Amino acid sequence: MKRKLQGIVVSNKMAKTIVVRVEEIKKHPKYLRRYKTQTKFKVHDPEQKAKVGDVVIFEECRPLSREKRWLLTQITNLH
Repeated sequence: MKRKLQGIVVSNKMAKTIVVRVEEIKKHPKYLRRYKTQTKFKVHDPEQKAKVGDVVIFEECRPLSREKRWLLTQITNLH
């Protein structure tokens, strides 16, 4: 079972790689207050179609480089 995540493209300046920011709302275990966290993932984009600001869906794959372990599956343009 592969994990799938959705996020916003922050950078597309690398060759065949995009940086995607995923925002998540968590709940503190003791104080029960909700807070936002954000994580950046390096995602493989072989056709280089994603642009900054696009909402994308990506999934886990085998390690492609030292930091890249995700593969782009779908692009939803906001422009």
